[in-house]
Formats: sequence, structure tokens, C-alpha cells
Amino acid sequence: MIYPVLLPSLSESFGLTLTTAGLLVTIIWVTYAIGQVPSGVLADRYGERTILTTGLLIVAGAVSLVVLAPSTWSLFAATGLIGVGLSLYPVARITALSDLYPDRIGRVLGITMAAGDTGQTVLPLVAGVLIGLTWQVGLVFVVPLLVVVAISVWRVLPSTVSSDTARTELSLQRAKTVLRELYHPTLVIMAIILFLYIGVLQTFSAFYPTYLIHEKGFSSTAASALFSLFFAFGIAAKPLAGVAYDVIGIRRSLPLVLGGAILGFALLPFLTDFWLLAGDTVLISSMLGSGAITQSYLSETIPSEIEGTGLGAVRSSASLLASTGPVLFGAIAERGFFDEGYLSLALLMGVVTLLTLRLPDKTD
Repeated sequence: MIYPVLLPSLSESFGLTLTTAGLLVTIIWVTYAIGQVPSGVLADRYGERTILTTGLLIVAGAVSLVVLAPSTWSLFAATGLIGVGLSLYPVARITALSDLYPDRIGRVLGITMAAGDTGQTVLPLVAGVLIGLTWQVGLVFVVPLLVVVAISVWRVLPSTVSSDTARTELSLQRAKTVLRELYHPTLVIMAIILFLYIGVLQTFSAFYPTYLIHEKGFSSTAASALFSLFFAFGIAAKPLAGVAYDVIGIRRSLPLVLGGAILGFALLPFLTDFWLLAGDTVLISSMLGSGAITQSYLSETIPSEIEGTGLGAVRSSASLLASTGPVLFGAIAERGFFDEGYLSLALLMGVVTLLTLRLPDKTD
């Protein structure tokens, strides 16, 4: 999530418009989405430790290439590689946690996601300060951190590899089996919910700092602070949402965490004061809790024999469709409809809430 903070500087350095800046973010999410299906298969076959470590090292190398990019084309190519590395993380993380904590997946996944939001709170703030030197410095500082985390993951996680290699072979028959299992009304609704939610989150996070700078008149430091505030409250929202899911189920917990985002997006165009926007950012941040809910629900719904592959397929298809959000939003904003774009995000969150009511709390 450092990219949105750097986006104004990247646009200036490479001559990007709002539309092409949105396309740059979309490139990350497209490659991130496409990579989740093979990442699920690979996690099933080679174990989570190998996949997580590989993903971290790919991201570290790709970030280095972005910093050294001599042209717009190389910037886009290196950015796409970042998405590839990131795609190896989410499915392997969920399958590892569901195996280790099958009876407390909501709580554990919420805590894990909150730990991620700690980084997403701190790192954009650091990047916002370092941009004062150059945008390259505001990005390259994460490379040694990624390498350290990769080494730690390799040393801490157990080496678990499926003993049934036939289950994890990349075959047409296995693909048909996975698709047949996933063609279930509950999973179809969940895929639509994920598509809308991820699209809203990616779109909002891609342009919020740019919106605050160009439309609200804030400095890059102030915009970075508000952007970090969004993730800071996710640190509390995700564990609480995970507990809520375990206790009251998805039909009551998910609308609860999305309600604040609906109101927050609707109010955003009408606020100009920093502290009012800070409060509104906190409201919007309640949506971050939905990740702990939806991922826990999916891990319990998808049959265990295809969990990694199936979860990758659902997340990949939803993320791939959602990745169009930033470039479409950028085109809308470029035509002077920034505020209207955020009102449309409130509407989409309302649709997600209504779809949630069609889900059974416990699947058959």
C-alpha cells in the first residue's frame, strides 16, 4: 500500500495521467489476481513455507526493478512482477492457518490480517516522509525488510508438503473437479461479494492520497497520515470482525462492518476539514474487517480436498474482475467526477450488504 502514496510522484516523474496512474495500480491487481490460482495449487503441492518465502523474494526483487526503472514500460513491467510475488501470499497464508487453527479460524485470521495492517499503517507514513528526498527512497527502504521477513518465514514455518501428490497435479481432470465443487450457489454469491468488495477497496486505496492532495488541498504528508489512519483502525477492526464471525456468523457480522463504510463514502465528498476527514476515514476503515469474515467463511465452505486450489480460484476470479476498478475510477476522476466516484463506492457497499443476507450462516 505504499504505491498510492507514491502515485502523485510517479505520475510526475513518468508523465502519467489519472487514467494511466490507475492502470499502473490495476497492473498490480491483475497479476495478483491471476497468480492466485497457481499459487493455491503450488501451496497444496509444495507446502506453504516454500510458496510464502518465494513470494516475498519476488516482491523484493521487483521493487528494486521499479526503483531502477528507466522508462514507463519498464515501470509497468516491474510493477506487474510485484503483483506476481504478492499473489503467492494470501492463499498459502489462509490454508496454513486453517490447518493449524481449524476451530478458531476467524479469530486467528483476524489477528494475522491486523498484523498486516500494522505494516500498512507504518510503511505509508515512512514513505510519505522519505518522498521528500526522492520517490525512489520512499520505496526502496522496504527491500531489506522483505528479505528479512522471507528468511524468518523460511526458518519459522514447518515444512509441510501434501503426501498425496495426485490431489495436487495440474491436470484437466483436477480442474474439472474444482470447477464442479465451486459451482455452488453459496460460493457464486461469495465470489460476487468478493469482486465488489475487493474492487471498492482497491479503488479507494489507489486514489485516496491523490484525492486528498488534488481535491482537498492537503500536503503529501497530511494525505499519507490520513491514508495510514485508514489501515491503523483495521488493526482493531479485523480481530474484532473475526471474533464476530465465530460468534454470530457471516449474515450478521459482515453487514455490521460494512455499515460504517457506506456512510463514510457517502460523506467523503462533502468534508474538507482535516479532523472531519480523519473521523470519516475511521468510518470507512470498518470495511477492512470484512476480510477476516469472508476468508474465514470461504475456508470453511470450500471442500478440504481442494481448499488451496479452490480458494485460489475464487479469489483469483474475484480479484481479476475487481482489478478494473482503479483504471475505471481514474478515467472517471480525470473527467472531473472524483466525488461522484466515491458516492458510487457507497452504493456498491450497499449491494454487498444486501447480497450477504442471501448467505447461509453455516454451509451444508
